[in-house]
Amino acid sequence: MKKIVLSALAALTLSSVAANAGVTKLYQDANGQVFTQAGQGRTAIKTSTSVFSHADKLKFSGQAFIGYKYTNFDDYLGTTPESDQSFQIRRGYLQVKAYLLDDPKSYYRVTFDLKNDSSFDTNSLAVRAKYAYLNLNEVLPATSLEIGLAHRPWHDYEEHNSWLYRSVSEILIENKNSAHLSSSADYGVMAKTRTKFFDSDIGIFNGEGYHGAQNSNGMSLEWRFTGHLLGTHGHPEKNTYLDASFFGQLNQKHYNATAQGTTENDDLKFYGFHTVFNMPSFLVSGQYVTSTNTADAAGEVSKGAGDGYSFNVEGRIGNEHQYKAFAKYDNWTPDAAAGAEEYTRKTEIFGVAWKQNKNIEWVANTTINDDDNNHYGSATGSSTSNGTAYMLTAQIDF
Repeated sequence: MKKIVLSALAALTLSSVAANAGVTKLYQDANGQVFTQAGQGRTAIKTSTSVFSHADKLKFSGQAFIGYKYTNFDDYLGTTPESDQSFQIRRGYLQVKAYLLDDPKSYYRVTFDLKNDSSFDTNSLAVRAKYAYLNLNEVLPATSLEIGLAHRPWHDYEEHNSWLYRSVSEILIENKNSAHLSSSADYGVMAKTRTKFFDSDIGIFNGEGYHGAQNSNGMSLEWRFTGHLLGTHGHPEKNTYLDASFFGQLNQKHYNATAQGTTENDDLKFYGFHTVFNMPSFLVSGQYVTSTNTADAAGEVSKGAGDGYSFNVEGRIGNEHQYKAFAKYDNWTPDAAAGAEEYTRKTEIFGVAWKQNKNIEWVANTTINDDDNNHYGSATGSSTSNGTAYMLTAQIDF
């Protein structure tokens, strides 16, 4: 019997129905909320909408970061006012997996995200594709392939095993106030190997990222090699694990690494070393990243050239580790062009979190951007500047 599983039932206002077979019963309470199981105060819905698919199974899921942010700027040299505040939707994922083969780990995945789109008006949200790829399991022993608009090797690992608060800030190599070298998805193909003591992700991509201008003159080789030194994996609130990783990217003629003041396209070459130790009540992690200056012109530097480090810690208490406190520190020093002053971008984050249940986590934090001489904001015209931000976020997963 072909089944369709809709875990995003309420959000989509669709019923979960067996394709070409029976219908899953739905129930409604006095407030109009829809359920898939009978319960006190719930009545059966007599009519439902069928959903059909040629796949054996569809799985829907979603994630959202809904928040409020107040920022107090310190002697900002640009056009931004002394302070700023806003309600935000920082992420709005809706994901579908279609299982197309007999192997339950082979599927097609598409993930849509919400993004501010000023082509409509300043605050309009547009839907864009973040991922759209075919995952083929066991094409080689312990190795699967992602083909399409796929994950890049490093980001997903760090966000699930080390820095667990993407709702607050990106990781070091993505954060605009830090290294800002790479985005989390790109068009290409990636081989993923998973064993008890070793993981690797190795991919060939366009290189500029899913929202960057593509340069047809070159592509990128990207990788992650991770040793699971205790023979255990992930699940921060459940497992004890000790991982060590080496990751990086070799990019030919990278459009987004164009040297300042020139029109040439420099290579982007960076390497990183990362380690994390986790037990259910505690996590500590650190990394070092270096990016090579590949500019050809004398006195110039590549936009992404520099080096830096990051570390973060987290403590958890409660019967289900539902109360948490965390801190993160990023330090990035871009290479300076001839005659220019070297400066450092620093980001400090302190926060607490409460996991209300498996679907909702509340996060409150303070983020301090401290760039030497406010260099980054004034030199580039970016809205990033010295200042302190106070944030409240609801992370929603279903």
